[in-house]
Amino acid sequence: MIYTLTFNPSLDYILTVPHFTCGMVNRTTEEILFPGGKGINVSMVLKNLGFESTALGYLAGFTGDKLKELLEDRGIQTEFLSVKEGMTRINVKLRSDQETEINGQGPVIGKEDIEKLYTRLDQLNEDDILVMAGSIPDVMPGTMYMDIMKRLEKKQLRIVVDATKDLLVNVLQYHPFLIKPNNHELGEIFHTQIMEKEDVIFYAKQLQEKGAENVLVSMAGDGAVLAAKDGSVYQSEAPKGRVINSVGAGDSMVAGFLAGYLEYKDYERAFQMGLYTGSASAFSNELATKKEVFDLMKDNHVELEIKI
Repeated sequence: MIYTLTFNPSLDYILTVPHFTCGMVNRTTEEILFPGGKGINVSMVLKNLGFESTALGYLAGFTGDKLKELLEDRGIQTEFLSVKEGMTRINVKLRSDQETEINGQGPVIGKEDIEKLYTRLDQLNEDDILVMAGSIPDVMPGTMYMDIMKRLEKKQLRIVVDATKDLLVNVLQYHPFLIKPNNHELGEIFHTQIMEKEDVIFYAKQLQEKGAENVLVSMAGDGAVLAAKDGSVYQSEAPKGRVINSVGAGDSMVAGFLAGYLEYKDYERAFQMGLYTGSASAFSNELATKKEVFDLMKDNHVELEIKI
């Protein structure tokens, strides 16, 4: 089973307001409410691609109830832990001449809540995949990802980490199956600016030397690079299309990679699925469907370069 862990999920409330003006009454022309959070995005895209997963994390209040309802309506299994204080956050995304986001805080997560999570994670086994994605709330230890990987180290399950800076660097010693920084995040780790694929390959291999098995680096419209565990390197330009919404594209790439890997047990096919799934989400108002991914593959072949 695939498990996705989102520490601070959200209800994403997307408002379209033509020519938004501060200090004035503005009226929406469209409103959308859907589940948010990087791990939750991975679960939703996996479901769209025909793979089951279980969403883990913390929920609180009536907003938490609504988030769970929205996920279950989509056929996604959930095993959220309830938190007494606070409520699941609402993130407001305003689409206008400029995009503006207002993100809520989320509930208060205490030590007893963390222990409940550990108890659940202790039940995972080597056949499972755990995806840990997104930031850690300020009320939790900043070492949570590292602490979880250390605790689960002897289980030898495959763990995917999609996070930034120290959250990502600190887990490398525990050999995550896959990490997925983008090129800007990769540059932040090594205190440099990375624009060219050759530089991406060089620094991705540096992360492998630090412990990561597979390093998948997204580069938005410039495509992606995979430094695979078997020593091969794959790189490609992005498929052509009009970017409508980049939110969730990186999460979709993770889901596509996992779907491709589980289906074919092949890094090249996994990389292709990740690339096309991430792009399909970027070219859509919502997260990619299986039809959108395969239509993009059929209509927009990209040349894949392989280095050993």
